[in-house]
Amino acid sequence: MAQSEAEKVFEDNPERLFGVGPGFSLAAIDPASTPAFGGRKSDGKAALSARSSRLAQLQERLFAEGHAGRRRSLLLVLEGMDTSGKGGIIRHVVSAVDVQGVQLASFGPPSEDEERHDFLWRVERQLPGPGMIGCFDRSHYEDVLIHRVHGWVEPQELERRYSAIQDFESKLHEDGTHVLKIMLHISKNEQLRRLSARLDDPTKHWKYDPGDVDERLRWDDYMAAYEAALVRTSTAYAPWYVVPADNKWYSRLVVQDLMLGALQRMDPQWPTASFDVEAEKQRLAES
Repeated sequence: MAQSEAEKVFEDNPERLFGVGPGFSLAAIDPASTPAFGGRKSDGKAALSARSSRLAQLQERLFAEGHAGRRRSLLLVLEGMDTSGKGGIIRHVVSAVDVQGVQLASFGPPSEDEERHDFLWRVERQLPGPGMIGCFDRSHYEDVLIHRVHGWVEPQELERRYSAIQDFESKLHEDGTHVLKIMLHISKNEQLRRLSARLDDPTKHWKYDPGDVDERLRWDDYMAAYEAALVRTSTAYAPWYVVPADNKWYSRLVVQDLMLGALQRMDPQWPTASFDVEAEKQRLAES
């Protein structure tokens, strides 16, 4: 199912522009850039709104497939530094579809029970069911990001986790789950602006975490950890995309485009009726 000309808002394919491949360098991506989009902020917002119905229609078809017994699903993995806009993606992009077809999960510090299991155990319990769109606001990648930055695991354990993630995502793909992984790449200066705005607005104090400043002091270490994880775990069956995120309207538009592309490749179809439609019309008319 090809994307119609009316739906195309980028001059080039975002999957090609932002995909992680050979020779990838995180430093080469400008978080403030808006590649392949020639419009203004207002144009981007208009395009986001105009294409929401298309995203919702594809999601409904996927949900209907699951209801009819097909086991396919879509898993959207969102990663990025604090304030990079993960919550905004969920509110402005994912929320455009029917909420009954979406499973949201977020992974903070593991509980005592979770620590007694392998790091992927708690993630497996949150995977989307048949016909669902799963959305991870942070994910299993925290166990190769923050753990590397803080030195909580040895290098050999990090290597084991990279390999375990590849095997895990390969199995998801084989079982019918399309994995779409996106890093929202924000600049250090833009993060400073967003954190400062939270402190200046009493209605946003609840969103501020003093620990964000501690992690901010390790910025370069985080960038190195992200690049290592992206390069080690971007595969044909579970690719990574790095989206410039200093402009929220732009990152939302790109994520929407990537979701549309994923669902269009899946090409979900309305299930055929398992009953005699004409006979049921007659029965209904006589009831």
